[in-house]
Amino acid sequence: MQDIHLIRNLDPEAELDRLATCYHRANGEGIRILNRIGGQAEGLLDRLPAPVRAGLESGTEQALRVAVRAAQGSRRAVPDQKEWVNTALSTAMGAAGGFGGLSTALWELPATTTLLLRAIQGVAAENGFDPAEKNVQFDSVRVFSSAGPLEADDGADMGFLSARMALTGNSMQRLISFVTPRLARVLGQKLAAQAVPIMGAVTGAGTNYLYSRYYQQVAQVHFGLRRLAMDADIPQEELVRKLAQRMRQLEGRGAKAT
Repeated sequence: MQDIHLIRNLDPEAELDRLATCYHRANGEGIRILNRIGGQAEGLLDRLPAPVRAGLESGTEQALRVAVRAAQGSRRAVPDQKEWVNTALSTAMGAAGGFGGLSTALWELPATTTLLLRAIQGVAAENGFDPAEKNVQFDSVRVFSSAGPLEADDGADMGFLSARMALTGNSMQRLISFVTPRLARVLGQKLAAQAVPIMGAVTGAGTNYLYSRYYQQVAQVHFGLRRLAMDADIPQEELVRKLAQRMRQLEGRGAKAT
């Protein structure tokens, strides 16, 4: 809990600077390199067999439903881990999944989805939120609706950070249906990268490493904004607007540097 006290004592502007840097790093050089190596998303997905492509969305939706139950259930037995531990575990799982090509990659998919969701929940807990609460579980799944690795950020991420969805009895089911198409695209790219046996272990490890870092960093921004809105008594929409300004400044500096 020490990290939470530090956040609460920070100046809101300084905390926004930190979150902007974290958000910028989420789409950093590693993701850009992977994008160049892997080619365009459509090209990656075209490498998958037709039956796999046809069942990608339904398989992703099922994996996400299993992950929601398994991630929460595992919290009673396995404590939250540090970010580097989650990243190392995800990397190892990606290597194991890619070793046998597409068949083992398909087996590894729900396990990685569960690990990523647990890591996101761990970030929520780090920021002082209880992952057992329905609204925190809801927000943890919403992190998957941000633009994933291998996808250009089309501006939808800022909308994701500020969006509000009412919690009702079937909210989680509706959210999963909403998140599935975008997550299916991301996971489809991952499967394609792992499709070649043995060599797939290398690409599987690399993609899982980047995916794990990406979603944990995005979760830091999402839950960090929620915490800051509560502690500083500032509307989250205003914080998102200020974050967007900082992101434009960071991107402008990057463009000048290149």
